[in-house]
Amino acid sequence: MTFLLIEDEYPAAERLQRLLHQAAPGAEVVAVLQSVAAARQWLATHPAPDLILSDIQLSDGLSFEIFEGLVLPSPIVFTTAYDEYAIKAFRVRSIDYLLKPVKLADLQAALAKFHDLRASFSAPESAQRLERLLDSLPLTSRPYKTRFLVNSGAQLLPLDVAQVAYFCTRHELTTLVARDGHRFVLDYTLEQLERLLDPGHFYRANRQLLLHLSAVRRLHPHFNGKLKLDLHPAASEEMLVSRGKAAGFKAWLEGEPAAVRAAP
Repeated sequence: MTFLLIEDEYPAAERLQRLLHQAAPGAEVVAVLQSVAAARQWLATHPAPDLILSDIQLSDGLSFEIFEGLVLPSPIVFTTAYDEYAIKAFRVRSIDYLLKPVKLADLQAALAKFHDLRASFSAPESAQRLERLLDSLPLTSRPYKTRFLVNSGAQLLPLDVAQVAYFCTRHELTTLVARDGHRFVLDYTLEQLERLLDPGHFYRANRQLLLHLSAVRRLHPHFNGKLKLDLHPAASEEMLVSRGKAAGFKAWLEGEPAAVRAAP
């Protein structure tokens, strides 16, 4: 039986491989992949495994992005540190979820479930089940991105989302500005980041700026109903919130729910 592991934390991947060999003697792990991009490339160029075990939150996005537009015969078992309430919202008959740290008994139960249902799997049915999975998860309950893998000289470093002050874009180049003032160029658009990050913590202030709550030091009334922002770390140019977004931005700073902020 062949397994594909998609996991960007080395200790978790090692643990999962050990448990697999206990739960399914003779199991063959065909690859261990660490990112959405690597997984999409691998699946496009290799035979489908019998079963995919995938973490939900990866360094470059949510693992659901891996399977968008792909029709695979392989069922998927997600591993996640997300809370039990959200996992219940996810549940689909043919796909299971394992809470981290994964326990041997839970993995054995997931494999037993896979064997019971294996005969019912086909590529179209698997794709439909995955679509139902995505549809079953409310937008407000989806897990958000927790870290980025950033370039620092010749190294790649993990950077926790809690360390981000804001993202800004100029000349189609997106820069992450960390709380300590360090800057990193990212291969994301602000639109992509807006979908990946928790809207309770991040706000799209204008077309060039997506900021974390902690980055806002002061607001100043500005010409024509706009707001001028004092940010920390300081921005290299003037940062404004448009007149149309000013009320929603103030409501966000006060912690009002998104539905209230969006009300006319």
